[in-house]
Amino acid sequence: MVVERVAVTGGNGTIGEAILAELSDHDFETVNLARGGRREDISDRYQSVDLLDAGAVYASLAQTDADAVVHMGTIPSPSRHPGHETYRSNVQTAYHVLEAADALGIDRVVLPSSINAMGAAFQDAPIEVEYLPVDEDHPLTPRDPYAVAKHAMEVTADGVARRPDGPTIASLRYPWVADGETLREAFEAWPSDPDEMRGERSSTTRDVLFSYLHLDDAASIARRAIEADLGGHERFWAVAGDTCVRTDSERLVEAFFDDVELRQSLTGSDAFVTTAKAEALLDWEPAWSWRR
Repeated sequence: MVVERVAVTGGNGTIGEAILAELSDHDFETVNLARGGRREDISDRYQSVDLLDAGAVYASLAQTDADAVVHMGTIPSPSRHPGHETYRSNVQTAYHVLEAADALGIDRVVLPSSINAMGAAFQDAPIEVEYLPVDEDHPLTPRDPYAVAKHAMEVTADGVARRPDGPTIASLRYPWVADGETLREAFEAWPSDPDEMRGERSSTTRDVLFSYLHLDDAASIARRAIEADLGGHERFWAVAGDTCVRTDSERLVEAFFDDVELRQSLTGSDAFVTTAKAEALLDWEPAWSWRR
């Protein structure tokens, strides 16, 4: 199937707008579906829609006549919303988009999952890691509403993808995503001594496996997922190829994961999460490093 027109929900947001720009740069026609007024000047069309309203989502997608949907219109973190709002928004909007895509014959859907599907920085308990590097088969043990919602989105996608003639779905497990300047400022100030890192709970710690992703790479993997010929529902890790700290990965393993099975040696600045699946199925690999 040739994809020509892509609907992007939440195109007013940071990642959503970057995806609109990426798609536009590669000659896709785009439609931004978002709440409130338009806050970008990239998309070819804009439609205001309440993504929690099933009928509105169906009608809006029907009007777009889109070949694919990238659903970014979710709550990006739980810090400013009660748990029930976070869970409802992230799971229900994904369900509405998937149901509408299935009913309208939209062939491809991209969903914004997260490293939090494993359970990460927003929960009280430390992230549970059985082996390194982490891949898409690693067990998930989420606890907080945001993390559980991301896991529930993926399970919902499993169900929709099992339907006859259902859409192909790609769930992208993003870590913290930001532009280069923001990432450099954060990581250059981060301590290199593991003892100084202990007890920290943030987007640049053990609980997110020292992962991150540049905004441009977050957009490019979404485009690749739209272009790829997949089947059913596939999960993909979308992380940078290195860690977010200056400390050697081998030393980080010794300090924070000494009781974890090491399936592949990690040296230098090697990432703790592998993107081998995305490289194999999407022909994508991260291009940006804060070190360069």
